[in-house]
Amino acid sequence: MATHVAAARAKQPKSGTSAGVLTVLLTSVAYFMVALDTLVVVTALPRIHRDLGGNVDTLQWTVNAYVLAFGATIITAAALGDLIGRRRMYVFGLAVFTAASAACALAPNIGFLIAFRAVEGIGAGIIMPLGLTLLTSAFPAERRGAVVGIWGGVAGLAVASGPLIGGAVTQGLNWHWIFWVNVPVGIAAIVGSRLRLAESRGPSSRLDLPALALVAAGVGALTWGLVQAGQDGWGSVQTITGLCAGAALIAAFVAWERRTAEPMIPLGLFRSASFSAAVATQFLMAAAIYSAAFLTSQYFQFALGDSPLGTGLRFLPWTATPMVIAPIAGLVFDKIGARPLIVPGLLMQAVGFAWIIYLAAHSSGYASYVAPLILAGVGISMALPSVSAAGLNAVSPQTLGKAAGVMNTMQQFGAVFGIAIATTVFNANGSLASPAAITSGYRPALGVAAGLSALGAIAALGIRRARVARTAAESSAPVLVDAKG
Repeated sequence: MATHVAAARAKQPKSGTSAGVLTVLLTSVAYFMVALDTLVVVTALPRIHRDLGGNVDTLQWTVNAYVLAFGATIITAAALGDLIGRRRMYVFGLAVFTAASAACALAPNIGFLIAFRAVEGIGAGIIMPLGLTLLTSAFPAERRGAVVGIWGGVAGLAVASGPLIGGAVTQGLNWHWIFWVNVPVGIAAIVGSRLRLAESRGPSSRLDLPALALVAAGVGALTWGLVQAGQDGWGSVQTITGLCAGAALIAAFVAWERRTAEPMIPLGLFRSASFSAAVATQFLMAAAIYSAAFLTSQYFQFALGDSPLGTGLRFLPWTATPMVIAPIAGLVFDKIGARPLIVPGLLMQAVGFAWIIYLAAHSSGYASYVAPLILAGVGISMALPSVSAAGLNAVSPQTLGKAAGVMNTMQQFGAVFGIAIATTVFNANGSLASPAAITSGYRPALGVAAGLSALGAIAALGIRRARVARTAAESSAPVLVDAKG
């Protein structure tokens, strides 16, 4: 046992080593690429429509197909990574994503573009959880807050630059280049990851094919139902069918996991109050972020008359702050734990959104929005790295891959849920017919995002700080224990 622990620690990069820097760089660059592609297409949709055709609902699937495949793949990819090797599966995901990006750039019509976007989402669903697992397993628990803080800052950079890059590339070149840019980056990431990332695996176990089928189909059906809710309403046949089928499949998955000897997702993970609270917080936080970004993009463009590129620039006080604050929050997390950062952070974002709702009612100029956007940005920057680090620190090293898969799936699921709820509220109170009608729908819909932020803060109260306990036989190996406080 002592030999195994020493070997495991020998693989962890020492502070400041080139191996540690490369691990952070390689996983962060790939994460930036897949996170960027969630938003980069939005500002290119008018040009895509002009070249490839399709109505509004069809064009929306260039975004939805990516998110749906992304969310449905994560848990399956994490399980396969534990079995056949996390680095090997990660490199495969990079190859799928890179090839699909090139195919998107070459798509001859809208149908092919949507299909290739779904394949691109599968690649992203492999990259995201395995990148996080490779990153966190390469560092000891007492340093994970700092490295995940950097990773969270990259997420903020992707959110901030998605509309900017999409608008700038589309206007300066053409929409095809928003996909071509992924190809050289993806190839470099494949080569670097294959040569420099350390391989790791989860506990040795057989591949649970029934569980893989049930969870992939269940998450896919639920995501489909939520997407349809945003388009057709919560009472539509498609929405009800998707949600009911998804719930039934997930229930069957849980029943199967309870009886199988080697579950794909150990349900014992949820016996940890901290892990369960972190999962709930991740879901609500993502729902708040993505619904607010979706709504505010429409508000700035259609109500205030901004261009797509101008809208991206106006987002910066909110979306660029994670680049500065998230790494600092990660360092502070290692000293004080997650709850003192997440709870006030999400409440700050809720207050920032409420402030914007007030300003929208009074037809204020953009300058007055800067302060509440900064307030919301600083708040979410405190929470972003802390939620991920808290969830992963609450589980054993052997289950890091599966825990990361669960948390990342909930993030994607939360994003779709938040947009669906906000769109429904917007449609019930306003429309895109005029700036006044847009504002009438925007204010209550942004209130949903504020409420989701506040609920996330409440959920985070269940997170307990993990302390490091040591035994005489394993004095050098950190063992994570939930502490009361």
